[in-house]
Amino acid sequence: MIDKNRKDNLIENLTSKVKYYYPNDNLIIMQAFEMAKKAHEGQLRASGSPYITHPIQVADILIDLGMDYTAVCAGLLHDTVEDTAVTDEEIRQKFGDTVADLVAGVTKLAKFQFNTIEEEQVENIRKMFFAMAKDIRVLIIKLADRLHNMRSLSYLSPSRQLAMAKETMEVYAPLAGRLGISPVKCELEDLCLKYLDKPAYDYLAENIAQTKLQRQEQVDAVIAEIKKIIAEAEVENAEVSGRTKHFYSIYKKMKNQHKTLDQIYDMTAVRVIVDTVKDCFSVLGVIHARWKPIPGRFKDYIAVPKPNMYQSLHTTVITNYGVPFEIQIRTKEMHKVAEYGIAAHWKYKEGIKGSTSLDDKLRWVKEVLSYEPDIQDSKEFLDLIKRDISATSEIYVFTPKGDVVALSSNATALDFAYAIHSQVGNHCVGIKVNGKIVPLDRQLETGEVVEVLTNANSKGPSRDWLKIVRSSSAKAKIRQFFKRELKEEHLKLGKSLLEKDAKHRGLVLSSLLTTEGINAVCARYSFSSMDEAYASVGYGGITTSQVLSKLLGANNQTSKLADILPTQEIQLKKKPKNADNVVDIKGHDDLLVRFSACCSPVFGDDIIGYISRGRGVSIHRKDCYCVKSLEQERLVEAKWIQQESAKFHTAIQIVSENKVGVFAEITKVISNQKLPLLAVKAKIDKNGDAVSIITLEVSGQEEVEELISKIRSLSTTLKVFRVAK
Repeated sequence: MIDKNRKDNLIENLTSKVKYYYPNDNLIIMQAFEMAKKAHEGQLRASGSPYITHPIQVADILIDLGMDYTAVCAGLLHDTVEDTAVTDEEIRQKFGDTVADLVAGVTKLAKFQFNTIEEEQVENIRKMFFAMAKDIRVLIIKLADRLHNMRSLSYLSPSRQLAMAKETMEVYAPLAGRLGISPVKCELEDLCLKYLDKPAYDYLAENIAQTKLQRQEQVDAVIAEIKKIIAEAEVENAEVSGRTKHFYSIYKKMKNQHKTLDQIYDMTAVRVIVDTVKDCFSVLGVIHARWKPIPGRFKDYIAVPKPNMYQSLHTTVITNYGVPFEIQIRTKEMHKVAEYGIAAHWKYKEGIKGSTSLDDKLRWVKEVLSYEPDIQDSKEFLDLIKRDISATSEIYVFTPKGDVVALSSNATALDFAYAIHSQVGNHCVGIKVNGKIVPLDRQLETGEVVEVLTNANSKGPSRDWLKIVRSSSAKAKIRQFFKRELKEEHLKLGKSLLEKDAKHRGLVLSSLLTTEGINAVCARYSFSSMDEAYASVGYGGITTSQVLSKLLGANNQTSKLADILPTQEIQLKKKPKNADNVVDIKGHDDLLVRFSACCSPVFGDDIIGYISRGRGVSIHRKDCYCVKSLEQERLVEAKWIQQESAKFHTAIQIVSENKVGVFAEITKVISNQKLPLLAVKAKIDKNGDAVSIITLEVSGQEEVEELISKIRSLSTTLKVFRVAK
């Protein structure tokens, strides 16, 4: 009853908001709601609530952001194509191409098969980037979707909570920041902190609440004083308010500056909103005349906006309480952009005035996509995206004409050249900083005047330049230069490699190069032609196996996919049935048996055999992702034969907190289980966690599950699971 009442309240709230904010389009929005309600009938969320409550609340967030009716319709329908019987064609017929394209942009790549969860994650992000380059509303809908999912994260398992919180902190919160949608960014960060470091979150929540009353008294006194001195300065229509910084902002400051909560004085900022830029500087002047500013804490984001087009004056002053206060001063137009970012383009129908245009805000997305085809490796692409969306421009340098160029804090002189234009970088023969020639790897500092010396006859960049530049875009522009210069050579080499590999596998490449096959390769890797695919193979962007698997799938020859997957040969000689074999293939004697490395089955796993062409029988786990794509008539029943002496190799991946002695704890558990340790790979991932992939020799599934259970019980273990070797 509680869920039904809640659902009814949500529907009533949606209906009233739609009628109020969309008087001319409320009927079509409610039609989208009815379609979503019917499609999700009977489906439940992890919380037990009717599934329709999720799209309703996604739409509610979009309405609060001021999005147009097409985005709200797409928000209501965003899960229908993925999770229900509703088709893309039905949405196009009823709501038009724009709504259908928005839904398609948010929909995950459910029809593709992926080797790892990370690959699936990256490909969904890659798809989203292409969709948002065409229509940025795709990302805004996705952010609304993620925000509501994070609000209801407590109903998922701890491992899924951790995984979603990490992805949100690394990808979606920075994306919201890049688009300038401050409320969404702040709430996402706080929700992530709740799951990534719960003790810290609980500590902040409790202690900040305890000092709230004392802080509010000081803020009220400062606000009253500011209003008084603004009135004396005859600045009209000024609005003054205070706001507490969100938890993650305080947490980050404590961690980065090694401070306790008692040492964080600027937990509250005072904001002054005025009519004009002139008023901004007038208010700044009278505030500095009243209170002394802290040196080095003044920032002029009006003259030099942030990458997300945020503009404001920031200053920190010592008030008569002896406590530092941050004061932000901006115009009403700047405040709209600061609060709603790119969403202000729709919320305020007159658009964003001045230089804050939609194209300005989308430039960085298009720049990422301009060099994305050079990066086919999923991990590299994800790393690039994370760097680009979380990058903060911390230094500002000037061209000889006085134009300001924002760069990351570690940018070199050569990064500046490529930031101006790719051709300026490619033809660079020297760089002057403050009138003096400097090395290309010279790190720049704020306030320097940088001049690039070019020569039209220059042969172009050296490969050593890839080690000099720091930004992803500069590296990509240099790689693009070499790709274009050596395109013919790469094309010939790639085609030759593909033909040789196909022949080695008993395939005829020319027969696979059908229209369907070529389109599948080009769509998957964003190529405009098959020549681009050959060139990519030639310079190492993608592998021949990746191309062949796409060609086979598109030509309905999925049965041959197993022949291009890596396998581990277990038995090399033909032996009589029931002799030393560990697997019995029903209805077949004397067959060569191989264990597929895509799933690494061990004794006790549910298994199935696949008769490959000329390579015997490949054994897969029944839940292996490859089995779905294999030719069903060539699958054969397989079962284990009990063999006490049989041993198998398997690998497990362990993600742990990066603490002293963590690996010693893991190896101690393995030693206690008396399992031979064959190989170890260890690294620290982007989140600072310790990741170990351990290959072991086991006698069967029970040993593996027992080991995983014991490792999972360690206090430092975040997650542990079997992986392919």
